[in-house]
Amino acid sequence: MPYPRVIPHTDGSGTVDAVGEGVAREWIGRRVWCYGAHSYRPFGTAAQYAVVPLSLVVGLPDRVPLEQGACLGIPGITSHRAVHVAGSVKGKTILVQGGAGAVGACAVQLAHQAGARVIATCRAESEKEIASRAGADEVLLTGQGLAERVRTLAPDGVDHIVEVAFGANIKTDTEVLAQGGSVATYATNTPMPEIPVWRLVFVNARLFFVGSDDVPADAKIEATHDINKALEAGWKGLDIAEIVSLDQIAQAHELVEHPVKPGRVVVAIT
Repeated sequence: MPYPRVIPHTDGSGTVDAVGEGVAREWIGRRVWCYGAHSYRPFGTAAQYAVVPLSLVVGLPDRVPLEQGACLGIPGITSHRAVHVAGSVKGKTILVQGGAGAVGACAVQLAHQAGARVIATCRAESEKEIASRAGADEVLLTGQGLAERVRTLAPDGVDHIVEVAFGANIKTDTEVLAQGGSVATYATNTPMPEIPVWRLVFVNARLFFVGSDDVPADAKIEATHDINKALEAGWKGLDIAEIVSLDQIAQAHELVEHPVKPGRVVVAIT
């Protein structure tokens, strides 16, 4: 381990109990969410108390439950960067692969909020409602003929793609990408995928690779502002599948590894 003792987990929410030197006391008692608590630091949020720099703390809008605030960090920062890394998406057509997942649903909402037309994909009929609720204009099931179905909705191609499974989907992505379009991927199903280079060359594609820990600091701050704007505008946030107590944290990890139903798993301090 990088430290003699590690408390895991990077995201969380709660009420500020105390502040350090130089931090306004007005923060005490405020409901907040935080991100990056465990990034390059030993002590994360799987505890009754977590100490984090003020730069990683964000006020939680009044009507948003703390359980929802605990879900926002990594999915929110990752999705915002994946949506906006290539520039403004206002008036553009965006494809979100995996629009029912945590990052995918956030990406759908943030792209919608930014004025994009959003096409989302998902793997099962039961997941389509999640992507639609997040703000997708069109939701398509993955599988045979996906590229043709996307092209039917966007005859000139899509301007930007948020990608969850780079290796599995890059061939389809290149088939639907508009000239000068871009792909931002935050995950891949295989670490060494084959890439259709010439097709990407001929459409002058741009590829971006997004890791939430090392997103530029100003982009993280912009992400938190836009996430809160979405919540204040009525977005309900991410689906929560299970809430478990801290002493059942091993079970929480098992539920993440083998989901019983879609949604986030939240560890509650009781």
